[in-house]
Amino acid sequence: MPQVRLIDHEGTQVGVVATLEALRMAREVEMDLVEVAPTERPPVCRIMDFGKQKYRQNKKQKKHVHEQQLKELRLRPNTDDHDLEVKIKKAREFLKRGDRVQFTMMMRGRERFHTDMALASMRQIADGLADCSHIERAARAEGRRITMVIVPGKAPSIVKPDKPAAPAPVAQPPQQPVQPVAPAPVPASPDPAPVQPSAGLGGQA
Repeated sequence: MPQVRLIDHEGTQVGVVATLEALRMAREVEMDLVEVAPTERPPVCRIMDFGKQKYRQNKKQKKHVHEQQLKELRLRPNTDDHDLEVKIKKAREFLKRGDRVQFTMMMRGRERFHTDMALASMRQIADGLADCSHIERAARAEGRRITMVIVPGKAPSIVKPDKPAAPAPVAQPPQQPVQPVAPAPVPASPDPAPVQPSAGLGGQA
């Protein structure tokens, strides 16, 4: 590009100058010539410290990145439904900001013998936040307290492989009805020939 529209290091609009002249001016103040609007005709360039500008941009971006924190909400086994809904609403705000939430239920005296009530309350909390979170650590007893940790986002669904389809039955050719086989006729035995008396024997009588 033979020419550029130049802005100097103090923000002053210099106007259209030759590119080589803009580079010379940047070297004089030991800075860089940075193209800030390449689609313009001629392109707009600015004299600046490019390394320092990049550092400022990165620092500004980091300010907008939220660092995840662990927020704790405490409750008791005898917490009524209204207070429980207040806790759930507060947890939802934390989750939307990207924070993890730990519910801690303190158990005192005989309450330690009724952990079933405490676990039921934890399940109610998890169900009430199932649309925007999932359980990272299930409710468990730790001395005199029961804790549960939930994190933003629904639980990832497990994709199960499809079951193999059952093989199609092989078509059998139609069977012909079996015709009964008539027994072969047995040939009639010839009548036995009468025994003729021997001539010799008759003479002796």
